[in-house]
Amino acid sequence: MTGATANPLAKLRGRELAAEGAAAVPRPAPSVVEARGLVKFYGATAALRGCDLRLDAGERLALVGPNGAGKTTLLKLLATLVRPSAGRLMLLGVDALRQPAAVRGRLGVVAHDTYLYRDLTAAENLKLYGRLYGVDRLDERVAAGLATIGLGGLGGRRVGTLSRGQQQRLALARALLHEPALLLLDEPDTGLDEAGQGLLAAIVRERAPAVVLATHALERALALADRVAILSGGRIAYSAPTADLTLADLRATYRGVASADA
Repeated sequence: MTGATANPLAKLRGRELAAEGAAAVPRPAPSVVEARGLVKFYGATAALRGCDLRLDAGERLALVGPNGAGKTTLLKLLATLVRPSAGRLMLLGVDALRQPAAVRGRLGVVAHDTYLYRDLTAAENLKLYGRLYGVDRLDERVAAGLATIGLGGLGGRRVGTLSRGQQQRLALARALLHEPALLLLDEPDTGLDEAGQGLLAAIVRERAPAVVLATHALERALALADRVAILSGGRIAYSAPTADLTLADLRATYRGVASADA
């Protein structure tokens, strides 16, 4: 009997040890967002022209760009509200084009419109949303959400009687109610006063595990995000960590990108 076949038990144990060693090597966590070549046409108009984007857990990305650059369209694609005309999109390790329902419950979205029911109270809006998403301890979570955004005493008020800024705060509370893994914010400071903007900053920095934020305010992008990306002509034209940028740097780069696209 040859040495190669003399001890089959030893060979088997060797394979087991090799498998254990492979299992011990930590695998990288999947990206929260992995977009490749996203294209979106509305009729004959291209809103996105091959957009690539990656976002890791714990990262906060600010999207800036001129009107018509594709920021809102990109956020709608990430929210699975519309499908791309071409490209690939993975969200939280799931193919979002094939299985959008599998990720929607893990996304929190604040859009241009608050999409609140004006005839319902603030608390009723949150409870309706919470039931749709199967939120546990709903009454407790609604009360905590209202308190967090400074509307603790206004839960019984109809949304139609609230100011625009108060409605925006309520939209933020709704987006956080089910503790999403990814928060998507499209101009979230609309209507917010100074206190509301401070609240938004705290939410972005402390309450959300990963954020994509679209804004026209370069100062807000630097203050709130870990990384900024300039969207121009339907593509990511520039991306850099905010720690490496001054406001003057970002303004100069923004102007250069915008003028090149004009």
